[in-house]
Amino acid sequence: MVFDPASHDLVDAAALVYVRAATILPAIRENIELRTADGLTLVGELALPADGVVKATLITFHPLPTHGGFMDSHVYKKASYRLPAMAGIAVLRFNTRGTSSPRGTSDGVFEEGLGERLDVEAAVQFAVDRGLPNRWLVGWSFGTELVLKYGAVAPVSELIEGAVLLSPPLHRATDADLGAWASFGKPLCVLVPEFDDYLQPAAATARFSVVPQAQLVAVAGAKHLWVGEKYAARALNEIASAVLGSAVELPGQWHEVAAPLQS
Repeated sequence: MVFDPASHDLVDAAALVYVRAATILPAIRENIELRTADGLTLVGELALPADGVVKATLITFHPLPTHGGFMDSHVYKKASYRLPAMAGIAVLRFNTRGTSSPRGTSDGVFEEGLGERLDVEAAVQFAVDRGLPNRWLVGWSFGTELVLKYGAVAPVSELIEGAVLLSPPLHRATDADLGAWASFGKPLCVLVPEFDDYLQPAAATARFSVVPQAQLVAVAGAKHLWVGEKYAARALNEIASAVLGSAVELPGQWHEVAAPLQS
């Protein structure tokens, strides 16, 4: 059965709700489908602020699907549960080609980041067609490769304001891709865990030095997968700050309606 995001049973919180890993805050949640230029249907979810006021839009790209990455990878799930209510940020999550989650399975097969170019274009065009403003790409691990390879070139480059990278491995993305971002000139926020498995802060500083506008944030204690509420919350603060253009610290408490996590 395909999960219905509108099925969350919200409960009235008379007392303060402490925001935990499983906390779901109010939003308008909708199962969506993206259509790629090569005819594939990709499944996903769009979470919008309940009051309809969208200050920024995240178009997210998940970690490597052959190693467990999908639209529900925990930082993105928490982003969709918190950011619409706390920061007025819309969150678009989806499964790239051939990837499965409780939402369903996207058409196609994994194409090593090549055919996925059309997935990137389809997601951005969906956000444009829905009139979602202030559009930012957000990549995590493999998702950063897609952002770096395809975000700074047409047609995507003309439709976004910038990008945020979490744990970029720089495996598939080349120096030429970094050069394209340098020429592109739009903001690039790079979050690098201290104990990343693939690219740690010192090496990341050297690699991204060719992109003058890149803002590199080294996160002490964090690892590649941002495990632990402390690190997931830090990632969300940094993402919100980047896309809203000023420092954001999301509250640890909520006064209105919340829900327990449903499987």
